[in-house]
Amino acid sequence: MSTAIGLSTPVLAPLLPVTGTFALPFSAYFTLLSYRVVHYRLQDECYLGDNSSKTGDLNNKLYLATRCHQNFVENVPLGLILAALAELNGGDRKTITTALSALLVFRILHADAGLINGIGIGRPVGYWGTLATIGGLAGYAAYLVKGYWGL
Repeated sequence: MSTAIGLSTPVLAPLLPVTGTFALPFSAYFTLLSYRVVHYRLQDECYLGDNSSKTGDLNNKLYLATRCHQNFVENVPLGLILAALAELNGGDRKTITTALSALLVFRILHADAGLINGIGIGRPVGYWGTLATIGGLAGYAAYLVKGYWGL
């Protein structure tokens, strides 16, 4: 008969159910953004770079798709890390779910109702909403460990 040494699986899992749940929608949207870049690369026969010689041209779909993809990659990982930190430190699951839902909506607004069309109302709403959500998550994660700093 064998005995398990150390912590068993039921003790460890699941550590991040909320953040783990949001892995699918964020990854699905990332895949869509990536696909768009490839689609416009093939369409423009521009296999490297973003054809940015036409950057001022709001009809340059490759450049706009590249920027949507890059903006997502710049912001979402930080949001997920902050949510995971809050969740690991005992944060309220509804609060974290609301924040990650808002982050996903703001990223979609920024790209699909804003940047992909050059200029759209979704771009500033998505930008400021993303900053507010990331700032809120950072503040919440810090608040959860305030006792560590003697507050």
